This record gives sequence, structure tokens and C-alpha cells, in this order.
Amino acid sequence: MAERLKKSGLIGELSAEFAGTMILILFGVGVVAQVVAGGGLTTPPGGLGNHDSIAWAWGLGVTLGVYVAARLSGAHLNPAVTVALAAFKGFPWKHVAPYALAQTAGAFVAALIVRWNYSEALAKVDPTHTIKTQGVFSTLPANGNPNLPVTEWGALRDQVIGTAILMLLILAVTDLLNTPPGANLGPFIVGLIVVAIGMAFGTDAGYAINPARDFGPRLASFLTGYGGAWRDQYGNFYFWVPIVGPLIGGLLGAGLYKFFIGRYLPTAEPEPPGRVPAPDES
Repeated sequence: MAERLKKSGLIGELSAEFAGTMILILFGVGVVAQVVAGGGLTTPPGGLGNHDSIAWAWGLGVTLGVYVAARLSGAHLNPAVTVALAAFKGFPWKHVAPYALAQTAGAFVAALIVRWNYSEALAKVDPTHTIKTQGVFSTLPANGNPNLPVTEWGALRDQVIGTAILMLLILAVTDLLNTPPGANLGPFIVGLIVVAIGMAFGTDAGYAINPARDFGPRLASFLTGYGGAWRDQYGNFYFWVPIVGPLIGGLLGAGLYKFFIGRYLPTAEPEPPGRVPAPDES
């Protein structure tokens, strides 16, 4: 197994990032399509889920995506995570751009699949493919609600905060010098982190907290009929917010973890005498 992992190299890592992110987006964008498009056609409307089902499906999508990719690539599934790991954990900077491209490609392909699968429902509930269903694929300030006047700058703040929380907690539960989950439960706990962020920080900007998650599906929707995909409900260019905000937030969260926790953790040291057999013992 070790030899196969070594031979896979960067190509294997990128393949894992593509596949893991694709799984994440299939469940994440898929559940929003079900709630918005399918639910918009039930009697009464809203019969196929709500915000809670969206938060849970996104979290489970993260969990399943991590299980898919973790052995080969570490399952970043998020350019903001990749950049933060390069800045604070020694991940090679030369691999950052390839990882981000693989993640974005996986998100793009997954969104195309969801777009195709829900084509009838989307066409019925929103024949001209407007802002009404654009939120199926990409985030908007206040989730597209004009009654909550969140600007792109308010959404940027939200994305910085949300991604900082995400990155701080990812480092907390994956740091072997801390108290990481046992029994291979790390991916499940990371998924719960995303559920919690969705339930607590989903109002102002839809908790993209991942540039690939937003840009890949946004591009897919633009290429399949959503001409306004790059703008928000006010007509402002918005696509940059879920890219810039998470990249800043990821660095901030990693820095906070290192400042408050990481630098105080004991370093890995050999076990003291009596805890492990001496080299000449059998």
C-alpha cells in the first residue's frame, strides 16, 4: 500500500481532490436543488426540505468527500484550506494551484450533473433561470433575500468569520498533538463542523466558506443558462466575495489556532523508559 501511495504522486492527489470535492458538491448543491426547485413545486410549497436539511446534507457531503479523498491527498476539498495548510503546516506551495484547480473542477462537474438531473424542475419553477434559483448553485448575500440588506462587504465579513471558524476547528480536530477524534471519526466531526456553521452562520452569505464550492457551480450555472450568475440580487458583481473572503478567513483561522493553541501543545517526544520495550527486547 505504501508503495502504491508513493507511486500515485501528485496525479493521485489531484484525482482524490477532484473526486472528493465532486462528492461534496453532489450532495450540497443537490440538496439545495431539491429544496428550492423540487420543493417549489409541492403543495404547499416547501415540502422537500428546509434550511436544516440543507445544513445536514452539506455536512454529510463534507464527511463523505473526506472519506473518499483523505488517504491520497488529505482531503482538503477547499482552496482556503489548502492555502492555510501551506502557510502554517508546511504543505508545498507549488501544489496549491494544482489542488485548487482540481477542487474547482470537481465542484464544476458535480454542479453540471445536478443541473442536468434537476433540469425539468428548474425549468418549471424558474423558466428563465433567474436569481430565484441561482442560489441552488452559488451563494448570494442574505441568500438572495432583498428584505435583508446585506451588501457584498457585509457578506465578505461573514465569509472571513465563517471560514476562520472552519479552519481553526479543522486544525483542532486533526492536530495529532491535541486530542483528535479516534476510530477514524475525524471526517464525521469535520462534517459536523460544517453543519454547525450552516446553522449558526448561514444568514448573511449562505456559508460558502470554500472558493471552489462557489466558483465551480457558479461557472456551471452560467454556462447552462444563468446569465446573471456573476451578480447578486442588486445587480452588483458578487462572485469574488466567496473567493476572497474564505481565503482570508482560512489564513486567519489557522493563525488563531497557532497563536492560542498550537504553540502551547507539547511536542512529540519518545516515550519515557518503561512505556515501550527497549530496542533489544522482544
